[in-house]
Formats: sequence, structure tokens, C-alpha cells
Amino acid sequence: MTFGKFFLFSAGIMIAAPAAASVLSLGNSAAKSCFMAADSLSMPTREQLAACDEAISGEPLAPHDLVATHVNRGILLLRRGDIDGSVRDFDKAIALDPNQAEAYLNKGAALIKVGNAQGALPLFSVALQKNTQRPALAYYGRGVANEELGNIRSAYLDYKKASENAPKWDAPKQDLSRFRVNQK
Repeated sequence: MTFGKFFLFSAGIMIAAPAAASVLSLGNSAAKSCFMAADSLSMPTREQLAACDEAISGEPLAPHDLVATHVNRGILLLRRGDIDGSVRDFDKAIALDPNQAEAYLNKGAALIKVGNAQGALPLFSVALQKNTQRPALAYYGRGVANEELGNIRSAYLDYKKASENAPKWDAPKQDLSRFRVNQK
């Protein structure tokens, strides 16, 4: 899986962030199609969402695949701007598997997108505690949340960790360049 781009809103400006953290599903072909759509950079189509729906309700899935498909459908809904729908899917994934780090990570991204930094902040921390596959995204999201909440030192440290975890990703570097560090 590679980093792509989607946008988070912070302090009234767009900040580029890596693509949401999709979860591999080895279930039926509909679940696999849902994963592939979530892992791509393109705007999801209705057909791709229908594949996710079919995977969830149409055929029995192993528990891990069901959780993964809820995360992946949530990512597609988030990309289409359906924040409430995406949060419902992430919450369902968390209810089915409280250790699914990517559900917390993506729910945090959804809350940041609607300006709920207070709600997003702990979700990014939980994603990190549960060993998300995309720690750079979790640190970056937590940095955005911390900055929006006025926790400037914490924001700086999170952007720095994001940059260390994904050295080729420009967004954390760009955000770090806005800070001036004073040595005392």
C-alpha cells in the first residue's frame, strides 16, 4: 500500500495528508473490490460502494474481513463527503473489533475533516497505541488536532514524528517549516 493524497481541513486551510488506511480483506470478490477501491486514489463510484454493501450484507465474511470491509466502506464514504456514514462504519468496525487500529485512525480523519479536533485527538492516539499500519498519518492527524486545539508544542512534536515515519512525505515537512524552535 502506498501513500496517496486526500485533504484535511485545519485552521481554514487545506492540508494534504496520506490516503486513509485501508484494511486488506481476503474475503469474497466484493470484499476484495471494496478494499481495492479504498486503497486507490480515485473518487469512489456508486458501484464500488455497492460492492462494499454486497460484501457486508450479501455473503458471509470471516470476522476480520467483515471488520475490514466496514473500514474500507467508511473510507469510500469519507472520500465522497458522507462523514456521518463513514463514522457509522468506523464505529461498527470498532464495535466488532476494538483492536482495529485503522478504524480509529480513519474516524479521527473524518472528525478532523468536520472540525472536531477535540474528538479526533484521542482517536489518533488510540490508533498509535494499537499499532496502526500508517503511523505517519496518525502522528500527522494528531498534529493537526493538537494545532487546532492550541497545543503547539505537541503539534510540532507530532509533525516531527510524522516526518520521521514517512520521510518522503512533504506535508509534515511543510507544516514543520511554519514553526520556529527557540532553545532555552
